[in-house]
Amino acid sequence: MPDAPQTLLSLAKADLTPARLAEAVLVLIDCQNEYVDGRLALPGVEPALAEAAALLERARTAGTPVFHIAHQGGAGGPFDPDGPGGAIAAAVKPHDGEAIIRKRLPNAFAGTELNDRVKATGRTELIVCGFMTHMCVSSTVRAALDLGYRSTVVAAACATRDLPDPAGGVMDAATLHRASLAALGDRFAVIAPNAAAIHA
Repeated sequence: MPDAPQTLLSLAKADLTPARLAEAVLVLIDCQNEYVDGRLALPGVEPALAEAAALLERARTAGTPVFHIAHQGGAGGPFDPDGPGGAIAAAVKPHDGEAIIRKRLPNAFAGTELNDRVKATGRTELIVCGFMTHMCVSSTVRAALDLGYRSTVVAAACATRDLPDPAGGVMDAATLHRASLAALGDRFAVIAPNAAAIHA
């Protein structure tokens, strides 16, 4: 029988232990109301937000630097920074002193100060969660590897939406979420199942 599939990280015998809060920064990507009750409301967003909130609380207790990423759209459209959809969801509302970094592209490093702000902490590990798994989470984590960071993605604190399948029909959100995590876990990130898997 053929060998069971392995990730490139496993084949390279990389350390697959999730990042620790004491050694990492927490990056919450686009946890905004547009994904909660806006035009892009995601299936499963509420449990994902609850998991992100639990992770955020643990990070605060541990003194982990926190970066809230907020997508910035145009006036009157999705993610309008002055409208309700552009606001960060109440469950993960930033505390005073926590950085809010606005972006216009899927990759949270592109055209923003995120890289400089993370470098200033002296930490090289990212713990990442948010929305959407296949889009801004994936783009940011892939870019993080190029910048020399080691990323851990918290699966239960991410979510995405149904998409048209180029082969016909619809790819449902749960399948797309799993496939996106599998792709990231091959080379770009350690995949942690939930907030409980992230230790202080």
